[in-house]
Amino acid sequence: MAVTEAERRAMDRALELAVRGPRGVNPQVGAVILSPAGDIIAEGWHQGAGTPHAEVAALSALAPGAARGATAVVTLEPCNHTGRTGPCALALIEAGISRVVYALDDPGEVSGGGAARLRAAGVQVDAGERADAAHELIADWLSAQRLGRPHVTVKWAQSLDGRAAAADGSSQWITGADARADVHRRRAAADAIVVGTGTVLADDPSLTARDGDALHAHQPVPVVIGARATPTGAAVRRHPHEPLFYDTRDLMAVLADMQARGIQTVFVEGGPTLASAFIAAGLADRVLAYVAPVLLGGPRLAITDIGVPSIDAARRLVIDEWIPLGPDLLAVAHPTASEPHSEGVR
Repeated sequence: MAVTEAERRAMDRALELAVRGPRGVNPQVGAVILSPAGDIIAEGWHQGAGTPHAEVAALSALAPGAARGATAVVTLEPCNHTGRTGPCALALIEAGISRVVYALDDPGEVSGGGAARLRAAGVQVDAGERADAAHELIADWLSAQRLGRPHVTVKWAQSLDGRAAAADGSSQWITGADARADVHRRRAAADAIVVGTGTVLADDPSLTARDGDALHAHQPVPVVIGARATPTGAAVRRHPHEPLFYDTRDLMAVLADMQARGIQTVFVEGGPTLASAFIAAGLADRVLAYVAPVLLGGPRLAITDIGVPSIDAARRLVIDEWIPLGPDLLAVAHPTASEPHSEGVR
């Protein structure tokens, strides 16, 4: 059965509802229930971990039996597992829903399979309506599901000759105002910003996302990795969010803990040792290299040992964009498919 115009409008509405839910461990999902005549009779969205999923929230707005013969329009395939809530596929079947239209398949090994369960119960199912819009909405969550950990962006700023600082350690500012503003916008789009203890001790960064002197509305959670203690008066301890401190070199363990906390996107900012460790471990999904037209020389490289003993072992990247930022240039890149990449790390 082809998707009807009423169902298309309902999917647009479901996408609007989905963004009301919080970003976190679970995806943002919206649902609309249509009567057999194509009228909206109930709406719902997922309001956070442990709360009813969007389909169940919509069904709960109806009187018993009111959903019989109705159509459920959902932005994500109804789940098929019991966690803190029951399977949405089963809830729809028991409510008497006769047809389900959804945008995206659930990629979860445990939660997926709802469509097959619905079809086995005699429910008509149509998938793929507004899939691109639904994918854009929960792209971070989908990436985390695929990778088994948060999506990691590794960023650094460097001179044209690949240095992160002058010989005396001074580094403010290698890049100009346009590049720094771009970094802050990207910080504001991330769930967490990660540095090593060396950066905290050397630079005392606030790890906030700013627009001039004002804070962006969304602030990434500050994360510090390393064995050295962070001073009680450090600027990071005055961040709007409580910082996370990890005294470990096990980056996968760090990422796993962050994912359990609902962190889906990670912005690794420094310094060279930590950035190199993420790259060497195959945990850099995106690279941002801000290049300034200056020469510094000296030993303070932007990237250090990443486990490349010869040119044959070079870590190849695909350039996605070259972005001019005032006098500076931003290279946005990702690993090639043949590189040791995070998808293979569990």
